[in-house]
Amino acid sequence: MGSSVIDFLATERRLGTHNYEPIGVVLSRGEGVWVWDTEGNRYLDCLSAYSAVSQGHCHPKILAAMVEQAHRLTLTSRAFHNDQLAPFYEEIAALTGSHKVLPMNSGAEAVESAIKSVRKWGYEVKGVPDGQAEIIVCADNFHGRTLGVVGFSTDPETRKHFGPFAAGFKIIPFGDAAALEAAITPNTVAFLVEPIQGEAGVIIPPAGYFTKVRELCTANNVMLVLDEIQTGLGRTGKLLAEHHEGVEADVTLLGKALSGGFYPVSAVLSNNEVLGTLKPGQHGSTFGGNPLACAVARAAMRVLVEEGMIENAARQGARFLEGLKDIRANTIRDVRGRGLMLAVELHPEAGRARRYCEALQAKGILAKDTHEHTIRIAPPLVITSDQVDWALERFATTLTQDFS
Repeated sequence: MGSSVIDFLATERRLGTHNYEPIGVVLSRGEGVWVWDTEGNRYLDCLSAYSAVSQGHCHPKILAAMVEQAHRLTLTSRAFHNDQLAPFYEEIAALTGSHKVLPMNSGAEAVESAIKSVRKWGYEVKGVPDGQAEIIVCADNFHGRTLGVVGFSTDPETRKHFGPFAAGFKIIPFGDAAALEAAITPNTVAFLVEPIQGEAGVIIPPAGYFTKVRELCTANNVMLVLDEIQTGLGRTGKLLAEHHEGVEADVTLLGKALSGGFYPVSAVLSNNEVLGTLKPGQHGSTFGGNPLACAVARAAMRVLVEEGMIENAARQGARFLEGLKDIRANTIRDVRGRGLMLAVELHPEAGRARRYCEALQAKGILAKDTHEHTIRIAPPLVITSDQVDWALERFATTLTQDFS
């Protein structure tokens, strides 16, 4: 007899660090857009592991690539070459139009690597005085959980009692090009920003914002670093979210869906001399660029394109967004999204979004609350029209539900 849900949760509470507050479900299997719990109940996954499982759970072609490579060679470290790294470089560069690639593991590692790289570029190429490099970031940003990153977060929960923090960051409002222009100085080396703020509640900037941002960065020799770890690889209905305004970042950060949820893989991509400043011994990662990671990422990128997932995200995202906007509920303050990166923001008097997520769970949908009053919706990019309609029925019932 296996463990019960109560046993699993009790063991986690007893032995695990309480740094998460998960929805009360214990999952044991996944396929496509569906996941099953230990009791056999099926749910439509509307989180996709924060967009890491964009290709769907346990995609058979990514799985096959992982198993095949695991039989051959998993890790060499970067002390030696491996036969998967060069093809990975070629394929991700061809897909994204990048000129240089730095492979890492987690998204936060990619962000930290970019920060180090743009600072080094600032000192060695731009000529910023040593120790004076400035990076501009946005309020309500989310770029990871490392000490370097939380130091420029504006979320008190991520910062409290973790200091002292590194200097060298300026915080401006998101979506305000005039604020960026005012913040730039001769010592500014980069503007690090999410194309859409995910953790903040799927906050979309005003039209034309990134066009103006690109102009300002170019005019002032400032590197535009786009954190596309959540928004990239089809999530917003285009390969990269930057393509919605036809701009090109100097440095692009990818992660999450780069492995289809099988393995931590991230990458720093550059179209300029930023990554060229790194020399042997100055930065690295034992696991970054390992053959297993490269084989998995190659398969993950391949199915994304070959199976039309990016185009499907655009179609189904528009259908989902329209359906959510059609829900007539006095609980809803705003509905927004791009592609399959969506959010329903509730009026504060409607109560915490958490209880709506728990009600959705009872109806067979797993979604996640953020910032108290927002429900984030990000199903795998393989979702069908019928599945979107099925989900919309349950969202409509839940959002009009009387909790009093």
